[in-house]
Amino acid sequence: MRIVHISDTHLYGDDSLHYGIVDTTAALRRVLAAAEEIPGVDAVVLSGDLSEDGSVASYRTLRDLVDPWACERGAQAIYAMGNHDHPDAFAEVLGPRTRVHTMGRHRIVTLDSSVPGAAYGSLDAAQLAWLQSELSESVDLGTVVVVHHPPTHAVTPLLRLLELDDPHALLGVLDGSDVRLVLSGHYHHPLVTLERGIPIVVAPGVTNTSDVTTPENVERARIGAGFALVDLPASGAPRVSLVRAPSERDGELVFELDADGIHDIARSFGRPE
Repeated sequence: MRIVHISDTHLYGDDSLHYGIVDTTAALRRVLAAAEEIPGVDAVVLSGDLSEDGSVASYRTLRDLVDPWACERGAQAIYAMGNHDHPDAFAEVLGPRTRVHTMGRHRIVTLDSSVPGAAYGSLDAAQLAWLQSELSESVDLGTVVVVHHPPTHAVTPLLRLLELDDPHALLGVLDGSDVRLVLSGHYHHPLVTLERGIPIVVAPGVTNTSDVTTPENVERARIGAGFALVDLPASGAPRVSLVRAPSERDGELVFELDADGIHDIARSFGRPE
């Protein structure tokens, strides 16, 4: 199975610019153009933070760009919720927030790790029980789980304060199942790692790129977009290629936060103290 994995598009329902700088719709168009010639795509997976303003119009823009692109290739478009997404608007345009997609002898399961009004992630007991029930019966070539907040630790200081609550609860459900891969976003930079032997793939952001080279108390983002091309063979480990979608403005500063700015955001959108 071949997957084009895209994340953190942060679209608007109007012509607003992200941080007053980034045209996120143009960035998504650039990503899709960069993937234009890839053969044999089976799925286009978007792992959350699809909208910035939570508007129905933003999700329609996304659907109208991605669905035809996927359809032209005989691929399936699969969408997951992120912390910026609005549950009702998402569901109205894109369908259920948790879902099982059967794709031949593979299965893709989308989860909703969003917490209303917050930026950290959580999966409650009911959702984990649902996932465990779905995974109780395996499929021939295994399952891919899509969840916006990765079940692995962040690299940058702000995102370490906005991680998934209790990732071990999710990993405990995946342990011993037929899950072969987890696709995530949220961190706005590519990351590939293993948790309990399961590959975790975090896609680059579309709207901007988190700078992982900053000092400890600095969070910085720059213009830059890309996606992950994931090949999941019938057996063995996935192969992940990270692809840039370049623009003339790549590397320009989008924002920079010092320690006070980081903690202000964490107080507003992080876990209750």
